[in-house]
Amino acid sequence: MSDIACTPVPAAPPRTRDPADARRWLKARREELRARYLRRPDPQRCLAAHAAVVDSLLARLWGACVTDPAAALVAVGGYGRGTLFPHSDVDVLVLLPDGRAPDAGVEHFVGLLWDCGLEPGHSVRTVSECVEEAAKDVTVDTSLLEARVVAGDAGLAAALEARLAARRGVRDFFRAKVDEQRKRHDRFQEAAYNLEPNIKESPGGLRDLQTVLWVARAAGIGRSWAELAAAGVITEREAAGIAANERVLQDLRMRLHHLAGRREDRLVFDHQIEIARQLRLRAHPTLAASDLLMRRYYRAAKAIWRFNQILLAGVYARIVPASERKIRSLDGRFRLVDYTLDLRDESLFEREPGAILEAFRRLQDDRGIANLSATALRALSRALPRIDRAFREDPDNRRRFMDIVRGDRFTWTLRRMSRYGVLGRYIPAYGRIVGQMQHDLFHVYTVDEHILMVVRNLRRFRLPKFDLEHPFCSRLMQEFDAPEILYLAALFHDIAKGRGGDHSALGARDAERFCRAHGLARAEAKLVAWLVEHHLTMSATAQKQDLSDPEVISEFATLVRDERALTALFLLTVADIRGTSPKVWNAWKGKLLEDLFRSTRRILRGDTEYAAKSIEAKKAEALRILGHYIRDEGVHEPLWRHFGEAYFQRFEAGEIGWHTRTLCLRPSPARPVVRARLSPIGEGLQVMVYARDQPGVFARITGFFERHQFDIAAAKIYTTGHGFALDGFQVLSRARGGEHYRDLIRLVEEGLAGALDPATPLGAAPTGRVSRWVKHFPVEPKAEIVRTRDGRAWQVFVACADRPGLLSAIARAMLDRGLNLADARVTTLGARAEDVFVVTGAALEDEAGREAFAQELRRVAAQGL
Repeated sequence: MSDIACTPVPAAPPRTRDPADARRWLKARREELRARYLRRPDPQRCLAAHAAVVDSLLARLWGACVTDPAAALVAVGGYGRGTLFPHSDVDVLVLLPDGRAPDAGVEHFVGLLWDCGLEPGHSVRTVSECVEEAAKDVTVDTSLLEARVVAGDAGLAAALEARLAARRGVRDFFRAKVDEQRKRHDRFQEAAYNLEPNIKESPGGLRDLQTVLWVARAAGIGRSWAELAAAGVITEREAAGIAANERVLQDLRMRLHHLAGRREDRLVFDHQIEIARQLRLRAHPTLAASDLLMRRYYRAAKAIWRFNQILLAGVYARIVPASERKIRSLDGRFRLVDYTLDLRDESLFEREPGAILEAFRRLQDDRGIANLSATALRALSRALPRIDRAFREDPDNRRRFMDIVRGDRFTWTLRRMSRYGVLGRYIPAYGRIVGQMQHDLFHVYTVDEHILMVVRNLRRFRLPKFDLEHPFCSRLMQEFDAPEILYLAALFHDIAKGRGGDHSALGARDAERFCRAHGLARAEAKLVAWLVEHHLTMSATAQKQDLSDPEVISEFATLVRDERALTALFLLTVADIRGTSPKVWNAWKGKLLEDLFRSTRRILRGDTEYAAKSIEAKKAEALRILGHYIRDEGVHEPLWRHFGEAYFQRFEAGEIGWHTRTLCLRPSPARPVVRARLSPIGEGLQVMVYARDQPGVFARITGFFERHQFDIAAAKIYTTGHGFALDGFQVLSRARGGEHYRDLIRLVEEGLAGALDPATPLGAAPTGRVSRWVKHFPVEPKAEIVRTRDGRAWQVFVACADRPGLLSAIARAMLDRGLNLADARVTTLGARAEDVFVVTGAALEDEAGREAFAQELRRVAAQGL
């Protein structure tokens, strides 16, 4: 059983059995420890002091309640290690001899633990029951591995330890803990680099270090980093490095508990700024103090992940005898040892640094090799400084790197090169963005993790087994002749973030130099650089401009120049958006991008009359659809006479057919017509609104959708020649996932029709809670008003943090100024809104009126933040 470090306790616990006295004493001791820690942070000392305080209280309560001299109170789990965080659970075991039942005092003792303000995890078992439970559940076995006597019969606890050690199969325990770690990493999506990480459970968290000590302790190798160094599993320098990074995470977790006043393991936005202030971190011109804090965390997490791999491999080598290991020579430098790539000489990487890339190439090519061995990982860690300018300029190393880029399992290999520090040394610009935060309200990963996600998405497009994820992208990527162009563009597209200036332009220069140095033809290098420079252009065009306008398509076609560049930019754009956050991508964004791609490709293939042909084709297809429902020829003509060319440009053939069969028999209804159906894009609802045009229609529609928690993904606004508004919306339900689509359609059709009744009061704009992300990392609202191309209207651009009721508030601001809405393109990127409205009205005809409206929009956008 383990022993706690000798740590003085400020005062003895009260002798009274009154839980109120004990609660006050515990609160005072915790507050003293908190104040002491903030004055002089020492995680290990403070963790031991917290455990000692609880030990003192539990020993006093045990003595006051339990009279059985044969029983023992045993600390288990983290409390058993003697390292107790301020608000962690206090896990205890009441241990009894076999055949002995607990006396009445045990129940009273457990009740007092709760009454005193502790949060105990407790169990009452005999020695045999403990052995039986440990055999069935590795979690129980692990908690008992660190058992420590707090009060009672120490001999009983020693007997339990002996029986557990005799029964425990070290290899089985090792396999179970490694499998448990793998599942935990999968549960956190292998993304230690999301912006609010769990510093205990995420990959590279404290749990990864505990896993190593558990298996080392079970194997009898050691129970601390110093003991593992003494046993030769790691060097003293490595032990010091592990302890230093462990202290970083322990310090952060300690401060989290103090700030939250409860157990808190996620480094959430609410606490990042305050902890950065406590640590007196000073902001840089391009990095906030909280960014520096998070970079400290991310780099510690990466180091811990690397040490975890080295240590687990080292412990495995100790518990499996050499005679049982499968060793196969590969050549004079490498060998295969139990599915890991090992070095025949530990100094290989330092003598021949180029062998580092060769090792990763071997990992990439041979699926039978799971990873580098402990020896190779340690050698790699020592040799990282040898990846210097001379290494990067060596033609052989450049060839090896490009072989990796062009090989199979590129994403898998690149991620390991990144985690082991190789990628950041080989591409210094990448090394500078490791652990860099992004506060744009839609990226949920650090810059380096986002880059790896984009490369992964492109790679998945290349593999047939992922065809169903995005069939069109998969077909294009599998036909693309040089996928390395896209991989390199993804690698460099955000690499210049945080430098100041235009990261796209700066990254393009880096990319072109890198590609030329690595043997790409001039034209290919230029294409990679162009993709980096314009990686945001296609998304902005698709989501913010009118794709029914032939001039928009023509200008975009002029920019991309040829079909190969168009295909590459489309694939990079889709991969980029999908790599920002699991919630940013939706089917509507995919449709917009695909529409832009197809329209541009037609122009690049020489179809200059595609716009006129498209309108005629839409009409023909709409009539074909109408014929399935109404066979009377010419029934559509009275309705279509009120529709101008802009209507047929803006709406799809399927929408036109749907509108026509719904409205052709009543082109001028007295009451608003609202129809909804499952969206043809495969996500959400498509909604049609047809009502006599009047002020406030858009405000009523947006208010209805926001009150019922629908997000408007897109809006098409059209006014007919006879004064009716014919509007189309793509809406996504935010909180109605469990409702049947027919119920949602009924809600929209009946509820929205009622909301459009002029006799119904407009009501106040909906409100709701602003996300924590927006609250802690606000975006300055922007509003810009410019003439449309034809000079007949005004384009209003609004970019700001999204919030409940935002769209409705903007619509009301337009209504207040007597503006008529002609079109709207609504874009939501995570927690960021970027909307475009086309409006007309006398209020914008002079500069003062435009500036006043822009100021009003900025005020509206900032409300509630």
